[in-house]
Amino acid sequence: MRSIGEKLKYIRKLNKLNQTEFSQIIGVSQGALSELEKNKYKPSLDLVIALKMKFGVDLDWFLFEEDADRSIGIFSVQVDELESRLISDFRKLNLDDKLELKEILKLKLKRYINEI
Repeated sequence: MRSIGEKLKYIRKLNKLNQTEFSQIIGVSQGALSELEKNKYKPSLDLVIALKMKFGVDLDWFLFEEDADRSIGIFSVQVDELESRLISDFRKLNLDDKLELKEILKLKLKRYINEI
């Protein structure tokens, strides 16, 4: 996934929305969304803000990342679609639920390590 248009389409499909539904949420016409997804032009600042506010889109990823690699300093980590979805869903949880999931993950990892 490289272009802003591809990322826009990815966000739409990830949220299981058609172009008409998605365009209404982000405040553009369906025709404009279609053109954006085809990279005919760049999104407005209002659209970028709507993506952040309504879908929690990571703007560094949306605006600057050229592929699926996530870079932090000199390190690069590959994040697939499942991991991306899990991270997105995790960010929506309150602190107590995040801590509960952390403990569940510890149990799973402990079991996994013991099986090796």
